[in-house]
Amino acid sequence: MKKTLFVLVFAMAATTATMAQDLPANPEPGKCYVRCTTPDVYVNETVTLTVKPAYKIMKTVPATFKTITERVEVKAAGKKLTVIPEKWGTETVTYVSKSGGNTLRVTPASFGTGSELIEIKPAYAQWELGAAAPDCTSGNPDDCRYWCYKGYPAEFTTVATTTLTSDASASKTPIGSKNGTYTKRVLLEAARVVEEIIPAEFREITKTVLDKDAYTVEEIVPAVTKTVTKEVLKEKGGLTTWKEVECALVEYQALPINWNSGSATLTNAAKTIIDTRLMPVLAQNPGVKVELASHTDSQGGATSNQNLSERRAKAVADYLISKGVNSSLLVANGYGETKLLNRCKDGVSCTAREHAVNRRTQFRLINN
Repeated sequence: MKKTLFVLVFAMAATTATMAQDLPANPEPGKCYVRCTTPDVYVNETVTLTVKPAYKIMKTVPATFKTITERVEVKAAGKKLTVIPEKWGTETVTYVSKSGGNTLRVTPASFGTGSELIEIKPAYAQWELGAAAPDCTSGNPDDCRYWCYKGYPAEFTTVATTTLTSDASASKTPIGSKNGTYTKRVLLEAARVVEEIIPAEFREITKTVLDKDAYTVEEIVPAVTKTVTKEVLKEKGGLTTWKEVECALVEYQALPINWNSGSATLTNAAKTIIDTRLMPVLAQNPGVKVELASHTDSQGGATSNQNLSERRAKAVADYLISKGVNSSLLVANGYGETKLLNRCKDGVSCTAREHAVNRRTQFRLINN
C-alpha cells in the first residue's frame, strides 16, 4: 500500500472534496496523522514438525580371531611284533618193556564132620473127648463125657553135617617186569610273539580360529524436530481509520544497535535497546505499521551489503514477533549501501568514523 505522510495545516482546508474524502475528519493544525487499516489479528501457534524422521543405523562389528596352539598327531601309534621261536631239548624216558605178572598156587578146601538137632514137629495142644463117666445115667453114649485140652511135645531129629574147615585159596608168586629206555625231543619253551607298542608321534601347530563372528549393532537415531511459530488469523481486519501520532515518529528514528562485523545476530545489548526504545512506541500506537530499515556502508560488495542489511532488518522484526507483535504491522527493509548519508561511496577514501555514519538501523511509523 502506498505510504502517505500527512502534515496538516490550515491551508489544506481548501483541498478538493474528492481529496477530503481520504483525509481525517476534523484535523487539527500542526498535528500529524497516520492512516491505519484495522489489521488482521493473528495469534501465534507453535507447531512441532519432524524435519528428519527417526531412523536406524546399523554398524558392523568385525569378527575377532585368536591364535591357539594345538598338539596334533602326525603319526599314529603302532605295534611291532617279534616272533621268538620255540626251544627244544632231549629227555630219556624209561618204560616197561616186559610187564611183570604172578604165578598162582591153589590150596583146595578142607572139611570136618558135625551134627545138628532139627525140630521136625513143633509142640502143640488140642481138645480131646474123654471116656464116659461111670455114674452116667444117660442112654446116649456121648453124654456124660468130658473134654480135655491135651498138650503134645515137639518132635526132634539129629542130622549129620559136614563142616568147612578151610576154604580153597590161591597164593601168588610175582614174576618181575623188565624196563627199557628211549630218548625223545621235548618242547622246553613254546614259540611266542612279543608285542612292542610304538607310541604315536605329535607336534604342536599354531592356528588362527574365530573368537567372535562379525555382527551388527543397531542404533536408533532419534527424529529431528523443529518448533515453528506460525501466525493464525484470529480476527479479520480491513477497517480504515486515522490515528494521530507524534510527528517525529513518521520520520526515521535511530535504533542504535551496534552490530558485530558481518553479523545479523542480535546481542543481548541490542535486544535491550529494542525493548526500551521501540517497544514503548508500539505500545503507545497500537495498530500502526512500522518500517524497520537497515543500512550498511559502502565497504565490501554491494550484493553482500544488501543481503546483510536485509538479514539485520529481519532479525529485528523476528525479535518483535517473538515479543508478541503482529507480523502484519512490521515491514523489514534492507537498503544496503544505497542510502548513504555522506560522500563515502565506492571509490571514495573515507575515515572509519565517516563509514560508521552510514551503518545504521532505523524505524518509522508508516501508513497501512
